[in-house]
Amino acid sequence: MMRQNELVERVASYTRDYDEDLLNRAYVYAMHQHRHQTRESGAPYFSHPLEVAGIVTDLKLDQESVIAALLHDTIEDTDATKIEIESLFGPKIGHLVDGLTKLKRIDLVSKKTRQGENLRRLLLAIADDVRVLLVKLADRLHNMRTLNHVPPEKRQRISQETMDIYAPLAGRMGMQGMRDELEELAFQNLHPEAYSLVHSKLDQLQKKTRAIINEIEVSVVSNLAQADITAVVKSRNKRPYSVFRKMERNSVSFEQLSDVIGFRVIVDRAEHCYQALGVVHTRWRAVPGRFKDYISTPKQNDYRSLHTTVVGPSRQRVELQIRTHEMNDIAEQGIAAHSLYKDGVYSAPEDATLLKGDIGGADSAASMASESRAYHWLRRTVESLSDRDHPDDVLEQARLELFHDQVFCFTPKGRLIALPQGATAIDFAYAVHTDIGNSCVGCRINGRAAPVVSKLRNGDEVQIMRAEGQTPPTAWENVVTTGKARAGIRRATREARSKQYSGLGNKILTTTFKRAGHKFERDQLENVLAKLAHNTTDEAIAAVGRGELPPEDVLKAVFPDYQKDRGARGKSAAGEGWFNLSGVANIMFRIPGRRREKYAEAASKLADAIPIRGAAGDLPVKLDPDGGAVPGDRIVGILTPGEGVTVYPIQAEALQQFEDSADQWLDLRWDIDPDNPERFPSKIRVIAVNAPGTLAEISDVMATSDANIATILLSQPDPGLAQMIFGVEVWDLNHLNRVVRELRSLAVVSEVERVN
Repeated sequence: MMRQNELVERVASYTRDYDEDLLNRAYVYAMHQHRHQTRESGAPYFSHPLEVAGIVTDLKLDQESVIAALLHDTIEDTDATKIEIESLFGPKIGHLVDGLTKLKRIDLVSKKTRQGENLRRLLLAIADDVRVLLVKLADRLHNMRTLNHVPPEKRQRISQETMDIYAPLAGRMGMQGMRDELEELAFQNLHPEAYSLVHSKLDQLQKKTRAIINEIEVSVVSNLAQADITAVVKSRNKRPYSVFRKMERNSVSFEQLSDVIGFRVIVDRAEHCYQALGVVHTRWRAVPGRFKDYISTPKQNDYRSLHTTVVGPSRQRVELQIRTHEMNDIAEQGIAAHSLYKDGVYSAPEDATLLKGDIGGADSAASMASESRAYHWLRRTVESLSDRDHPDDVLEQARLELFHDQVFCFTPKGRLIALPQGATAIDFAYAVHTDIGNSCVGCRINGRAAPVVSKLRNGDEVQIMRAEGQTPPTAWENVVTTGKARAGIRRATREARSKQYSGLGNKILTTTFKRAGHKFERDQLENVLAKLAHNTTDEAIAAVGRGELPPEDVLKAVFPDYQKDRGARGKSAAGEGWFNLSGVANIMFRIPGRRREKYAEAASKLADAIPIRGAAGDLPVKLDPDGGAVPGDRIVGILTPGEGVTVYPIQAEALQQFEDSADQWLDLRWDIDPDNPERFPSKIRVIAVNAPGTLAEISDVMATSDANIATILLSQPDPGLAQMIFGVEVWDLNHLNRVVRELRSLAVVSEVERVN
């Protein structure tokens, strides 16, 4: 176990800004607080915070971080309090320890909604002071190193949490060395057989290629020396988890991987990186498409390096990373390698805007925010998680942001936009601004019109075409890559859907109140919201539109004396049956076909029937999925809770299933805009001669009749005949009837009828 003087010597080795007495007091205090505790391995518990402090000194963090590491479990696991720690060690250390205590209570492997909220809390805590994250990562690393002492179930849970959250966070903070080790330890526990297999394969490869590796190192160093470039060349075997992930992603075996061997070429200055690249490409043939320049365009976690792959000695593919010593430090330790921490300088520049509040440690975090791209990413991610109404989206969004590599694209004005690999123009639009994403209707990539679902490549210039009032299609959610775009689409579609339901609810209530002899006004609901079990007028009206709140319940709440007319029952002129003429629906059922049509015709002429334009209108409406509906049809609507209204022609057989659900029926009438014509779906069944050319003749008639064929379903009811069910799009009922007449005139056609 590390002694007091060893810990002090570690801190003194990289900074002059430390207080030896404070470090010694923290050491003694932590050891005293944990004196009666042991770990699951049987070792004294104090060995854990001491090892965490050791990892923190390896990262060369400031004294406050080292002391916070020593004390990070005291508030949670002993009788120590935040007030006591602040009085003994100062408010900044007290704040750090309190932040670490809160993180320890967060369960990141739980039910999705709670997990999302916990992840939000974690990100908020570390955005407040990034040192909280750095100490937490050190804590997690030591726990993973000693995980073999905990029960198997707990080991699996902690490993999964590490793989899902902490390793990616370390990567996003640029701490690749820590990320690699965390992933390695988690992989070893989650997939022990795969780990063992890949590890043994790598060992065999290393023994097999030892001579080639030495030859490449010597050759690269000598060639660079001839160009007066001093370089350190180190071979780098890929880690088992990195190899395993690549095998899974590309569906290849270990033997098929061509870039398992890698080398780091470390030079003194940035210009030497490009000179070294020229030497390497002159000496060996470069593999096309394998060059990446992360020096001129760094990654969001501050990573900078040149990547290239060449065909080296023995025709072996060799992956090279060329960087300076400073770049190498940042590549391994990321934000922890920042000179601000090494030098103990924490003055906040004027332009460093962080979370509001006078909190200890915020100065250092603000300085980091001004110079670290990784910290900027963290702040942006926290801001994007501000929609507290939907915490179940948080986990998905954060994971999307954590895991993906990047492509770099530009706006027409030259603004650089960093996106995950595989991102589309839609992701680009949302990255620029949420409003631009919501109103996106098209794009131009490098000056050419392209689909908005096009995947972007490094260097693409993207121009977004917009239309005000546009709502992003729900299907975009399955296309986009970034969490910001997915959250924006969900939010926009929720708001648009809510607006549609409110519009429908308003129309339903207007009709209901009118039939009861009253006029509906929104203000009437304010005094009865408690009765309706809703908090706002908008919520209550939308609930009516969704079918969750019966409109007559609203009427009764506003006018308690209202008595519903239960309608008439008896024998109709066309036979036995009954129908209800009251309420919002003017519903008819159990009436033979002709009588039903006559009733529907009368109902459709009612002035207070709800007007609809079709599925593209401003109401949550869809048309009969079995046969569609077209203007000219007598129509009724079925209101399904949570789904809106389904429009049926009055002759649709599907209406029979709703005959006992009177409250679901709505009177509807067409309200077609002549200035904006719209096609409507219908289905036509055609029985025709099964012979070459028949389908072509039928299609030709459809085309000349201006009908659009959307779908075709073919079957053979008889050896000489073919049955074809066409999904067609027409302007109205007259147009549909004309198409049917034209088809019946064909010699090859035996029978034509509309489906439904």
